[in-house]
This record gives sequence, structure tokens and C-alpha cells, in this order.
Amino acid sequence: MNYADWLKRKGLEYKDKVLYFAGQSTLNLIKTYGTPIYVTNEQIIRERYRSLKELLSRVYMKNDIHYAVKANSNLSLLKILNSEGASFDCTSRGEIYICLKAGISSDKIIYTGNMFTDEDFTFAVKNNILVNLDSVSQLKRLVLVYDRLGKEKETISFRINPEFGAGHHKHTVTAGKDIKFGILEEQAVEAYRKAKESGFKRFGIHQHIGSGIINALDFANPVEKYISIVKKLIETLDIEFEFIDFGGGLGIPYRPDEEPLDLSDYEKYVVEPFVELLSKGGRSNITIKIEPGRFLVAESTILLTQINTIKNNGFKLFAGIDAGFNTLIRPVLYNSYHHIIPCDLKEKGNEFEYDIVGPICESGDVLGKERKLKELKEKDNLAILDTGAYGYVMSSPYNSRPRPAEILINENSIYEIRHAETLEDLINAQKVPEHLK
Repeated sequence: MNYADWLKRKGLEYKDKVLYFAGQSTLNLIKTYGTPIYVTNEQIIRERYRSLKELLSRVYMKNDIHYAVKANSNLSLLKILNSEGASFDCTSRGEIYICLKAGISSDKIIYTGNMFTDEDFTFAVKNNILVNLDSVSQLKRLVLVYDRLGKEKETISFRINPEFGAGHHKHTVTAGKDIKFGILEEQAVEAYRKAKESGFKRFGIHQHIGSGIINALDFANPVEKYISIVKKLIETLDIEFEFIDFGGGLGIPYRPDEEPLDLSDYEKYVVEPFVELLSKGGRSNITIKIEPGRFLVAESTILLTQINTIKNNGFKLFAGIDAGFNTLIRPVLYNSYHHIIPCDLKEKGNEFEYDIVGPICESGDVLGKERKLKELKEKDNLAILDTGAYGYVMSSPYNSRPRPAEILINENSIYEIRHAETLEDLINAQKVPEHLK
């Protein structure tokens, strides 16, 4: 894919040397809303969802796409995906709460947490949320919550750890014997047997191997192992699963030299083996579920930021910007690459190598290292790409810096979907004891 097409896929193009996103001039957006600011293109979210839905439905009609809310929990994004027919995967009470506030019905939510507390279980059961357990030991406590609330035990699911993991960073690999997530094969039969004995009537099964996978072949071994465990459970316990959930992990091309995830390969290595399993067993009533997060929202959003300082220390050039790892933590947390481009294209002049750095009082506050760009000047503006997943949702007020606003572009309309925090917001939740007043 050539560079212009790579940008266009993400809703970006240069017109008269000015960067446009979702048909809007980034310079005009900055003039109106200031920097730093997260800008989201609604149509990209819809396009990514529809591409996955079309793939699944072409191969197997009984399918659900559960958006991984942890990637971006903004109410407007949840409403966009809900309007497309998505279901949702939540990892905390807070994510469930936000989904319910977005008008999402409880029957479209799966709660895939880990290290659940009794309060987590109580909140889920009260709100009729399906719980996807992460440990055999959690079952007993969940049953007690059902009994205490007088709720009927209906559907239960367990997260399986197939021991084959993958991901863009070691912290995002979620399968393997030394990983905290899920139940290993030797415990799976015990888990479902106890669930049946506890009175649950319907069953699902789940696995998730990691995040940011861009080579579909990485799914092959986990799928093979997972299917063998599903077969074992069916044969040993005569369980009829309502759904088989493979989880998410679908990545996106952060670098210009990366190709997008090949959906035909994803179909080959993930979807088709499950379809074959179900067709051979005459189980066409079972739903196949997947849980993409990054794939649906990462490319939908850019972070606009302004250069405040050009610093040459005699050894290295630094371009200091008004966004730091308090705004976007992925580069320092995962050593992640985000492509950074100018909002005002300079075709002439020399190219220099810059470290793009933020204002946070730590040396790790580098958002882009050794980036080759035409000579930058103070007050120039930059766009940091692919920030819709694990961007604002992982931001913080570190160094007592308020978090930025978020805006949404839908065709020719622009909406502020989160206002910028103020200095007063930094202390609103604090209380001072009487003796210190």
C-alpha cells in the first residue's frame, strides 16, 4: 500500500499542503478547539465494524461482535457501535456502568474480568450481566451471590487459557502458563462440571490470546488448541454451548510500511475452523463471538498537538509539544510506535531528525523517537495518528495537567463529546480535614 493510500485508509489527506481529517482542515480544528485535542472520525468506526460483520455473516450467520470497551469507553463511541448492532465486552463494573448509561441492554454485555471481587459479582448479577469467569475458585463465590440475591442461574462462561499467546508487546500477551488470565486445559472439565452441579443451565466458552495481532497466522495454534478443548468438554460432559467466543486481538497498521490485517487470512485461520467444528457436529444453533477493540476504533482518532519548543542541545534535536505521556501513554508504556505528521506540509527545506517530546517531568516522555521531518518551528502543529484505542482512556492528570477535550466528526458536522478538564477539576474530588483548613 502506498503512503497516500495508507493515510486515506485512516481518513487523512493533504489538500493544498494542509492536513485534512474526515474532510476537515486540522488547522481549522486547532484554531477552534486548541491543542492538545483528540479528534474522532465516526465513519471509520462504522466502516471497520461493517467490514468485520460482513466477513462473519458471509461465512456463518449466527455471530456477534462484542466491542472491547477497554479500548475506548467514550459514551458517543459506544452509542455509534450500539447503533450498528454491536454487542460489548466489559472488564470492570465501571465499563458495564458506562455501557448501561449509553443505553446498551444488559443482554448484549459480557463481563470478562479477572480477580473478581464479591462487589463485582453482585453488580453484574443485579444488572443481569453474563459473567465470564477467570478461575475455578470464583465459581463458588458467584453462586453465593446468585443465591443471596434470589436470582436464577442461567448462563455461565469460563475463559480458557490455550497456552499459545500473541500480541504487540509482552504486556499485552494474555495466554500462556505463566500468564494470569484464564483456565488451563486440565482445569476446564472440572470448571464446567462444577458449574453444571451448581445449577447453571446454559453455557458459553471464551478465550483471548493477546492484543494488536496483525499477522492472522498467529491465531492458528491457539484456535487449534481451543477447538480441541471445546471438543473435550462436549464429549466429556455432554455440554451444549450457546456460544463459542474467540476474543479479540485484531491489530492495525501503525507504521506506514505495515499492511493491514488480512481479513481473508483471519477468516481462514479463525472463523473457518470454528464453522467446520459446528457444521460437523450439527451445531448450527451455536453463536460465534469475537471481541475486537483496537481494530474498530484505533484508526478512527488522531491527537492534534502544537510545538512549543525547538531545542538543540548540540547533540540532538527535540521538538517539544503540549501533549505528553499523560495524554498518550502507549509509547512509554509499550514502546509503541505512533506515526506523527505535520498539519502544514512543507515540501521545501531540509529534513531533520527529531525526538518528539512532551512536557512531563520525566525523561521517558517521548512520543516519537528519531522522526525525520522537514524543519519544524515553534507554533507548528502535528498530528499523532491511530490514537482511538488506549489513547484518552489511558490518559491521566499526572503532573497535575488537566486532560484534553475530545471532538467527533460525522460527515460535515463537528461535536464536542468531552470537554477539556479545568484546573478546578484536579481538586474537585479532594477533601481537606478540618484541622488543615
